[in-house]
Amino acid sequence: MLWRGSQALRRFSTGQAYFKNKLKLALIGQSLFGQEVYSHLCKEGHRVVGVFTVPDKDGKADPLALAAEKDGTPVFKFPRWRVKGKTIKEVAEAYKSVGAELNVLPFCTQFIPMDVIDSPKHGSIIYHPSILPRHRGASAINWTLIMGDKKAGLSVFWADDGLDTGPILLQRSCDIEPNDTVDALYNRFLFPEGIKAMVEAVQLIADGKAPRIPQPEEGATYEGIQKKENAEISWDQSAEVLHNWIRGHDKVPGAWTEINGQMVTFYGSSLLKSSVPPGEPLEIKGAKKPGLVTKNGLVLFGNDGKALMVRNLQFEDGRMIPASQYFSAGETSVVELTAEEVKVAETIKVIWAGILSNVPVIEDSTDFFKSGASSMDVVRLVEEIRQRCGGLQLQNEDVYMATKFEDFIQKVVRKLRGEDQEVELVVDYVSKEVNEMTVKMPYQCFINGQFTDANDGKTYDTINPTDGSTICKVSYASLVDVDKAVAAAKDAFEKGEWGRMNARERGRLMYRLADLLEENQEELATIEALDSGAVYTLALKTHIGMSVQTFRYFAGWCDKIQGSTIPINQARPNRNLTFTKKEPLGVCAIIIPWNYPLMMLAWKSAACLAAGNTLVLKPAQVTPLTALKFAELSSKAGFPKGVINIIPGSGSVAGQRLSEHPHIRKLGFTGSTAIGKQIMKSCAVSNLKKVSLELGGKSPLIIFNDCELDKAVRMGMGAVFFNKGENCIAAGRLFVEESIHDEFVTKVVEEIKKMKIGDPLDRSTDHGPQNHQAHLEKLLQYCEAGVKEGATLVYGGRQVCRPGFFMEPTVFTDVEDHMYLAKEESFGPIMVISKFQNGDIDGVLQRANNTEYGLASGVFTRDINKAMYVSEKLEAGTVFVNTYNKTDVAAPFGGVKQSGFGKDLGEEALNEYLKTKTVTLEY
Repeated sequence: MLWRGSQALRRFSTGQAYFKNKLKLALIGQSLFGQEVYSHLCKEGHRVVGVFTVPDKDGKADPLALAAEKDGTPVFKFPRWRVKGKTIKEVAEAYKSVGAELNVLPFCTQFIPMDVIDSPKHGSIIYHPSILPRHRGASAINWTLIMGDKKAGLSVFWADDGLDTGPILLQRSCDIEPNDTVDALYNRFLFPEGIKAMVEAVQLIADGKAPRIPQPEEGATYEGIQKKENAEISWDQSAEVLHNWIRGHDKVPGAWTEINGQMVTFYGSSLLKSSVPPGEPLEIKGAKKPGLVTKNGLVLFGNDGKALMVRNLQFEDGRMIPASQYFSAGETSVVELTAEEVKVAETIKVIWAGILSNVPVIEDSTDFFKSGASSMDVVRLVEEIRQRCGGLQLQNEDVYMATKFEDFIQKVVRKLRGEDQEVELVVDYVSKEVNEMTVKMPYQCFINGQFTDANDGKTYDTINPTDGSTICKVSYASLVDVDKAVAAAKDAFEKGEWGRMNARERGRLMYRLADLLEENQEELATIEALDSGAVYTLALKTHIGMSVQTFRYFAGWCDKIQGSTIPINQARPNRNLTFTKKEPLGVCAIIIPWNYPLMMLAWKSAACLAAGNTLVLKPAQVTPLTALKFAELSSKAGFPKGVINIIPGSGSVAGQRLSEHPHIRKLGFTGSTAIGKQIMKSCAVSNLKKVSLELGGKSPLIIFNDCELDKAVRMGMGAVFFNKGENCIAAGRLFVEESIHDEFVTKVVEEIKKMKIGDPLDRSTDHGPQNHQAHLEKLLQYCEAGVKEGATLVYGGRQVCRPGFFMEPTVFTDVEDHMYLAKEESFGPIMVISKFQNGDIDGVLQRANNTEYGLASGVFTRDINKAMYVSEKLEAGTVFVNTYNKTDVAAPFGGVKQSGFGKDLGEEALNEYLKTKTVTLEY
């Protein structure tokens, strides 16, 4: 069985009991499963003396190897153990050198020689994903489902010279759900319970209590590895057998059939319990009865007259589509009416004539509202159609979206046929049991309302900074994917429902999205902790909490965007009316950073959507997961397809294409100043698109000796260490008045020592890991530069000695104005402190403003006159007085100088996504 690289990771406890007996173990295998078994055995006190795994693939080590190497455990990477049936001498010698008492094979694809299997004192034990002796072999899970078993399970057995034939040590079983797939069964039971079983088996051996139960031959089976050529569907079988065959091959190797001369693979099968919905027939080679393409998927029929439904189809070129869209490429803009539908149209024409009594004849071009209808007439129209057309249920919005009679009839007919129903969103999640919940994470591009793999199939790993492990593989968007996303957004703006939607309906969707964000806040905060290293409690309050507030705030603006009337000089006898309109720009691109993945998305996209634009958003390459979860929630909220598109990938490919794209009218970017300059140049050269940039900072915080010192210490620490220092407005340099300098530093260090550094999901953690490995290395180099230039390293400056990308909160003093620390942003938990002379207000202001950055600033003093004077003189977009990090959705946020231009948040943010049109008419 080939496990997917994105299988769920789970944390387990095998109990708190202390076991006296421990063993020296050799682990032979690979994969995330092997990594978890290794970690849990180590936690239980067993000594792993050697790990034997596979060679690196494409320069990347197997997860088991990575975990062992971090712990200093000897790791051996053999491509093979034997040649022509004989053990390789060097391999055997390397193995024997570790002196293992037991071999543990948690998941092993290699053939291990019997002299290695039998070498340790206790021999070898192996994990197998079936209830042996049934389904021996490498495709055990597949065959468990294919054969329609009601129970699945796992075995830990003693290795012998047969194929999965050794004595049983222990077994576990579970019920199979009706629509379980290989992935679902593995993630829900075989993976988590398998880890527990392996750990328990080792301890039973250590305690001398492990049984050896011979496998019975009764019921023993062996089925070969399932390959694509053997996975063709044989149609003359019952619906349940067909369902089992399809789900037993989902996702690897995929059950297939021939349709219209090409191989089509089926995914997402479920037995149809309800009546068969209406649909369009689809001939399938070998099937006695055609399938039906319905709004929910492809319905297939067994020889027993029962049915099943398939959600997704994949073609030979790798393209995957929702099965409901099989015929979509052939749809015409105007549907031909059946005789029954003509009767409905005639009835509706009579209803229109009754409402529009002033119109002599209802023609195809008759416009409902231009003919004098009002909102009350809309209610009457909907209700009359319901009464006189067999209960046909329309929405008021259907009338507003199709105001001409011809268009309205087309909409009604599609409603009757079920064609205008929203296609069910198909999400291929990566699921993890973590933080006492099941977290479901989309990982594909989100384009035109559907999750889809990148055009070229490329993916990349997104990493958990807490331990360096791979969370999952994420689609790596290509230039083709960017162009598809922009085309979808352009079509949605110019031709789709979004462009015709009234402002209050747009606001309703945004309020609904805010509600969904709030309903899923625990899952979103957990994903943020996993993907960005954000402390969970902070993620709940700020990363997610402020995102919810932002969408609610801008939802309220949707129907309050107004122009104005302007009195102009009129040439008599003419009279003129001049007014302005605020209009959306069109397709907007948004590129966000990795420090607040969801919040930065909300800050920009909420204003963009409230203004009526459509968007293509590229999340930071290292933190894509909450953006993709946001895409899923936006679909559930009812946003029309194409309005929101999310393309994970690199800035050099996807980001650069967005800045150059001729159909994008606005680009909003948050990130470094260097990249901001490049983006601005590309936007100008391409089509002079509008740009707003929120860039780097070196925000000064001035602390006067008349401040409330304890508050200044507390707020000053927050100004630097909030969100691990990965904060655009973090105080990049503290100026502390000389008379309180030493006391301030002493108090800061005392407080730092109280901070708990650790797992961001631990509710008591104060300080989590830095976002990614490269950033951690940059911060360490930053500290090295400070020491070399002569600044005093008072505390920290080192990586924390534990797995993951943790850095000690750091304090530098004696930082002079010419030093690297004084000029450059660290974007990490590094407090840079400089003294200034007592009473030298203008001097410290000059030093604070001696930077090319101007994002934020702060001042602590009890003197209100001093505070006002300093806030007036500081060159920054935001000034905090006796507080810090106090941002609000209603307060504009943005920088000056090389910290960029344009605003996020507040009413001013709307203007970044609107254009003003002046209209002058003469009457």
